[in-house]
Amino acid sequence: MTVIQPLLESDADVVADLWRECGLVRPWNDPNSDFLRALASASSTVLGAHEGDPVIATVMVGDDGHRGWVYYVAVDPGHQGRGIGHDLMTAAEHWLTDRGLSKAMLMVRDTNTAVVGFYEGQGYSPSATRVYERWLDGRR
Repeated sequence: MTVIQPLLESDADVVADLWRECGLVRPWNDPNSDFLRALASASSTVLGAHEGDPVIATVMVGDDGHRGWVYYVAVDPGHQGRGIGHDLMTAAEHWLTDRGLSKAMLMVRDTNTAVVGFYEGQGYSPSATRVYERWLDGRR
């Protein structure tokens, strides 16, 4: 049976390895730091799916004060296709609605076309909003 619950700081290394295995890590994002930052804030968390040990799937969820954001949706490749991703997204949405938010947002890299069908199957649709970025540490 799969159990979904908030993760602990002690899960950082296992979660970072999972995110790497799922191709979610970029050189400019340290996964351990991202994980610990989410846990340190009252406005975010990381939920994990367990079938015993270790963590087999995650979703990072946060509240920016106006809407909810979903990041790092990862399911161990050996456990994909069993509905765990759907259950994680449902748990993330409940986390957000429990905080009074009525909208969940997520970003998908243009190169990550494999997940588009998954998110559309969860009821998500492309936004008419363009996301811009600017590095504040001098990078381009």
